Amino acid sequence: MRKLLLIALIVAICTLSGVAAWVSARPAVAGWREIAWPFPRDGWPAGRAFRCDTALCGEAIELYVRPKIGFCNCDSGVAYDDEVDRVADLDLISERFVALEPGAVVQVAGMSGRIRNYSLQTQDGSRHTAAGLAVSRRCDLLVAVAQGKGEATGLQRAALGFLAKGDVTQWMTAALDGR
Repeated sequence: MRKLLLIALIVAICTLSGVAAWVSARPAVAGWREIAWPFPRDGWPAGRAFRCDTALCGEAIELYVRPKIGFCNCDSGVAYDDEVDRVADLDLISERFVALEPGAVVQVAGMSGRIRNYSLQTQDGSRHTAAGLAVSRRCDLLVAVAQGKGEATGLQRAALGFLAKGDVTQWMTAALDGR
């Protein structure tokens, strides 16, 4: 009986250690938590989705991030706003989106690209704002879109802050490397 309890205890400790290692390998930033990828399958692998707490971001913000391997102009990367419009996955949230202003050059995890703010009309008719981002490395893209009901510049600031965190940039680099 004692031997069985000892074996059960060892198995429990090993299991908990494995779970702790797996959890620590996932990007975890205070105020942000990972949620399920909410979109149906399309031509690209599912990405990762995150939600920011109202206490940290001032409003509920969702951020969707995924690599698109081999989907970029290998010479110029993401150089124009219409490229962000096409690739940043805004259409997964709503097909009715309008750019609020011209985009801007951005650097994320050592990759260059563009970021642009949008107004969205969702299925239920409510209005949201979004910040679409597309950055490239060689011939690969990393796209992200943040959406919420607040001001677009706040969404942009929160998304860029999250994407700049060390464990998140490590995950993005690994995702582009196919790991």
